[in-house]
Amino acid sequence: MKKFLASAAALISLSLSTVALADDGASTLLDKMSEASQSLNYEMSYVLIRKGSIEPLVYRQANDNGKHLAQLVYLSGPVREVIQRGSQVSYIEPGIDPFTIASDRMVAPLMPMLKVDVQDLKDNYDIVKVGRAREAGSATDVIRVVPKDGQRYSYIVWIDEHTSLPLRADLIDRDGEVLEQYRTVSYSVTDHLVPIMKGLEGAALPELVTLPKSNTKQVAWQVTWMPQGFNSKKIQSHPLFGSNRVVESQIYTDGVFQFSIYVAPEDDYSLKRQLVRQGRRTLQSGIVDKHEVIVIGDIPPSTAERILHSVTFNAVASQ
Repeated sequence: MKKFLASAAALISLSLSTVALADDGASTLLDKMSEASQSLNYEMSYVLIRKGSIEPLVYRQANDNGKHLAQLVYLSGPVREVIQRGSQVSYIEPGIDPFTIASDRMVAPLMPMLKVDVQDLKDNYDIVKVGRAREAGSATDVIRVVPKDGQRYSYIVWIDEHTSLPLRADLIDRDGEVLEQYRTVSYSVTDHLVPIMKGLEGAALPELVTLPKSNTKQVAWQVTWMPQGFNSKKIQSHPLFGSNRVVESQIYTDGVFQFSIYVAPEDDYSLKRQLVRQGRRTLQSGIVDKHEVIVIGDIPPSTAERILHSVTFNAVASQ
């Protein structure tokens, strides 16, 4: 009996060690991917596949003496592109005047998981290597990034064994449905991009837009529940255009996904109760204590609804 217990203990210990090593290997792969996607000079053509749509794009970037230069071009339909020059990002979109804002990253359909803090990620996600495969003609390691609480989406990422760049990423909901799929068609890593991308510095792009600053440090409401790991990154308060109605908002992120909460006093135009889901994006609205509350972002509908119903107001504010 003692021999059996000793053998069982040894087997369990060996199994746990194997799992730990597998996790460390997956985390290391993700760490290398994040580093490669920021430091390498490369060009990548890929398609973004959603229900009923396929969007072809090309992304290229170069680092010139510490300055990050990047360009994302939409390859079909009207001319659309996003250009980053260091800490400024310019957007050229049909139907609106081009503009430039101060930012260190694009708000655009980039290949996911490009900039992640793996150590912070491990607090809320399990990172597991699930095998090897081929994408864009290259051998890849396949890893899964799965939430521990089931309250958010997950990713499957295909990482190039040679360059550590992400060549494919599938966004998966809790039912296993693929909501979005990014698939690389071709890519190249080359320092020849540096002089080409330096041409962006002399390009005639829109002047920097100065956004109004909000001095709001706190809001008159609280969120009593949300998935672990989401933290408030920005608080704003401003009147709606053409109205005296003031909207307070907060942005929350866990390093992978992001959502916002908007709160305003109820009026005749308030959205009483509405749920809209388009791909990864959910919009959940409702009336709470005579206030219109809207939760919108990259979270499942059930999570958005639970967050909305957890909003409470200070006694003075709700009078």
